[in-house]
Amino acid sequence: MNILGTSLRVCVDDLDHAIDVYERLTGAEALRFHRGGVAVAAVGCFFLMSGPERELSILRKITATIAVTDVDEALADLAAVGAHIIAGPVPTPIGRNVVARHPDGSVFEYVDRKQP
Repeated sequence: MNILGTSLRVCVDDLDHAIDVYERLTGAEALRFHRGGVAVAAVGCFFLMSGPERELSILRKITATIAVTDVDEALADLAAVGAHIIAGPVPTPIGRNVVARHPDGSVFEYVDRKQP
């Protein structure tokens, strides 16, 4: 699998304020979208998330988002190391994703930029 980069997840109470802060820190413009009932802003290497605690509590369990060239290739590599697929692959506003639990218990989201 070809890993292109990693995004950090940050849960915030005030998304608009957090966007201002992270846009200034990164010099990048926010890309906004929704994931279920959670409002998300991708700013540089950060995913800022705000919404109902019941949904955020699930998203907090994912350590990081890893950008890959191809989710299908990631699935093959994850299977080869004994990872458990929790969700996906499914299309999202930023590409297809899959959520996997590694054999050590860590949970990661893998996403590519391919259109559904």
